[in-house]
Amino acid sequence: HGSHALEVVWSIIPAATLLFIAIYQMNAWADQKMRRPMASPGPDGIEGTLDDVPQAAIVEVTGRQFEWRIRYAGKDGVIGTPDDVHQVNDLHLPVDEDVVLQIKSMDVLHSFFLPHVRVKQDVVPGMKQFVWFRGNKSGVYDIVCAELCGWGHYKMRGKMTLEPREKFDAWLAQQYAEQERSGFQPKT
Repeated sequence: HGSHALEVVWSIIPAATLLFIAIYQMNAWADQKMRRPMASPGPDGIEGTLDDVPQAAIVEVTGRQFEWRIRYAGKDGVIGTPDDVHQVNDLHLPVDEDVVLQIKSMDVLHSFFLPHVRVKQDVVPGMKQFVWFRGNKSGVYDIVCAELCGWGHYKMRGKMTLEPREKFDAWLAQQYAEQERSGFQPKT
């Protein structure tokens, strides 16, 4: 007590350590939250420049009290058209590929959380956001809401199935065929 030099040292060392950690992790943060996977180099043909084309979202996930609505592009390859494939709480994705998801909320704050692939993103009504990851192990995993979103929050669970591309394509084709046979017309 009363040693000015010692007080300065025990203040500077933790501050320097925290500064080092903050700077060191910036690249990892950018990879997870800022550098969306690219589909192709832009018109200049050089990868890593500002004109690169970002990878399109394979799925749109909409948080709604108390479910996850999932929409895949139909045969036209565009999400948001009448031929889209609709699911509730059942997300299928290819394994060992970079996957981009477009997420949004229909009503209140939700938090899209895939604990097994370390993806968590708050979803704000009126905002479209993107998350991306590469699942490296086939299986069935949880989708949960990590934000208290109302009385039925405990029911807001889904499943994510990571499977090889061939199985994913076959599943999607089957869902499209079933939806087409039933004459399903989603409300927009």
